[in-house]
Amino acid sequence: MPAWTLPQPMQRALELAEASAAAGEVPIGAVVTRHGEVIAEAHNAPRQTHDPTAHAEILAIRRAAEALGDERLTDCELWVTLEPCAMCAGAIVHARIAKLYYAASDPKGGAVEHGARVFDQPQCLHRPEVYSGMGEGRAAEMLRDFFRKRR
Repeated sequence: MPAWTLPQPMQRALELAEASAAAGEVPIGAVVTRHGEVIAEAHNAPRQTHDPTAHAEILAIRRAAEALGDERLTDCELWVTLEPCAMCAGAIVHARIAKLYYAASDPKGGAVEHGARVFDQPQCLHRPEVYSGMGEGRAAEMLRDFFRKRR
């Protein structure tokens, strides 16, 4: 799907992923919206912050919860450039994110359609609506380029 046809939050997540790569971080960006308005955004920052939990999704969720003054983001949507890992999927569950949109699948580290499949577990307290593939080509290419340069 060409960038000009992507919803604005996914376009912004891809821009944040580019900023992440420029900062030397794995290129992943995330945006939280509520009723179509951007509430929070972030890109990966574990290396910058020396914090292994500073994934784009976690940072965006933290910022959204702070901005809204509520740990429950029940009427929010999360837009992210890569399938969330188990840690991020767990945070999505606990935040009660209503909808998750992600660009590229992650067969190695993803935990939504791959690996742990967190939302499919009987112990899962909340299951967001999940949509994947929007912006997948651009997100996947950014990741390939990033890792190619580091080998």
